[in-house]
Amino acid sequence: MSQDYHDGQRVLQERFDSRRLADRLAEATTAEISDVHREFIEARDMFFLATADANAAPECSYKGGDPGFVRVVDPRTVVFPDYDGNGMFLSIGNLAVNPQVGMLFIDLTAGTRLRLNGTASVEFDDPLIGTYPGARFVVRVTPTAVFANCRRYVHRYGLVSRSPFAPSDSHEPPVPDWKLDPWFEGTLPADDPAHDPDRAIGESTPRF
Repeated sequence: MSQDYHDGQRVLQERFDSRRLADRLAEATTAEISDVHREFIEARDMFFLATADANAAPECSYKGGDPGFVRVVDPRTVVFPDYDGNGMFLSIGNLAVNPQVGMLFIDLTAGTRLRLNGTASVEFDDPLIGTYPGARFVVRVTPTAVFANCRRYVHRYGLVSRSPFAPSDSHEPPVPDWKLDPWFEGTLPADDPAHDPDRAIGESTPRF
């Protein structure tokens, strides 16, 4: 089986009599990305990224872009860009001390899910960097486990609009309005677009 279960998982499988089912599902887990997987991944405009630091403290983040921003280079390589964020590098920074990642792709209109676990590296001079407008660097992931999930608990949603902040060849993304808040004065990087008075501003401040 390409999916190895540890003792904590086995205990629960035994308790709920699901070991046989778990072993059967493990047979469908692969370390390579099929053509069907590739088509699904490259059609997505978002995914969730799970990482952990050297002490196994977890981090989970949302990554979004135009459809196709995550690419399957070959059956053993997935690539995605890093765009401008809040400067904390909580998820991507973890990769420097712990390369293990989990990627969750969801089609919210159909409920289909695909999970990809693997090891990641940050590439500042990646040959694909020039093909990603607005990317600071590229992350490459080598899968260790790729498997689909049941869709029954996925709530269905429809796309309202794509984010204008997603970098693209067709337009220059606006500056997020939170960067102009006086609270951040003096903290932005020297080359941040927010310093350009002629740059368009877009609303991105979270409303909770």
